[in-house]
Amino acid sequence: MATEFGVLIPTREAIMSGRPEAGPLLAMADRAEAAGFDAVWIGDSITARPRHEPLTLMAAIAGRTKRVRLGTGVLLPALRPPVPLAHIVGTLDRVAEGRIILGVGYASDTPAIRKEFAAVGVPFERRVGRFLEVLEICRALWSRDNVSFSGKHFTLEGVTVEPKTHRPGGPPIWIGGSGPTALREAARFDAWFPTGPSVEFFAEKFPGVQAAARAAGRPADAVSGAAYLTVAFDADARAAERRLHGFLETYYAMPAQAMMARQATYAGPIEGCAEWMQRWIDAGARHLVLRFAGGDQLAQVDEAAKKLLPRLTRR
Repeated sequence: MATEFGVLIPTREAIMSGRPEAGPLLAMADRAEAAGFDAVWIGDSITARPRHEPLTLMAAIAGRTKRVRLGTGVLLPALRPPVPLAHIVGTLDRVAEGRIILGVGYASDTPAIRKEFAAVGVPFERRVGRFLEVLEICRALWSRDNVSFSGKHFTLEGVTVEPKTHRPGGPPIWIGGSGPTALREAARFDAWFPTGPSVEFFAEKFPGVQAAARAAGRPADAVSGAAYLTVAFDADARAAERRLHGFLETYYAMPAQAMMARQATYAGPIEGCAEWMQRWIDAGARHLVLRFAGGDQLAQVDEAAKKLLPRLTRR
């Protein structure tokens, strides 16, 4: 599989800047498709980091694009009841004609995210079990009729949801996160999709995910590698670093260095970014999602397409 490249649509930044209009976000998706990117991605949060609801916005993007795949980076299934989620995704995948990717995560442990779970009425301590059951139920509902299920968190008896997804069995599911649970569960799904913290970490852990998939009887290439990368381009490395630090501190309300220890980031000339991204490709990543750290998002889409992607070897 040749390496693909995606762009994150800045829904959180739009809310933070007081400009929640959807038009510029849709325009960025259009520009990404026109520029040759393979996918556009949308993050998820209800109250912890307020932003546009991802599945709704993806439906709007699906209706005006033809080629790019549309992914969640990442959705929190534990916050949603499984039957409505299966229904929404089934319809969305029909609108997109099979272009949906469900990047999913468990949710990190922060005060804001705990408050978010409480606001939705979901016990935070039960999030992993709910996460796994929601995915199991959704995949069953996308695959067959009269689904029955009895788990610790949900019970169904003879439930059928229509429409089924465009892709038989549902969209590919990519497991976000870098902790032990994410590494273990990724071997059961379609891709491992961490936010970081480094290419060295990815190169160390990804072979273990693939080995676990093989041990479970799956093909060697059953689990793809992906990565979520935050970048700031500038010929002046110090200017790029200032923009990256300012972006991270504003976005997360935490010191930039603390976030850089947890997430994969690059700041500097575009030539250096190409060298850094090539290391991810060489380590086995086959889909790289770019989040631009502030600045003119449309201009950066064009700059990345013209000056960054051509420098990379798509293995």
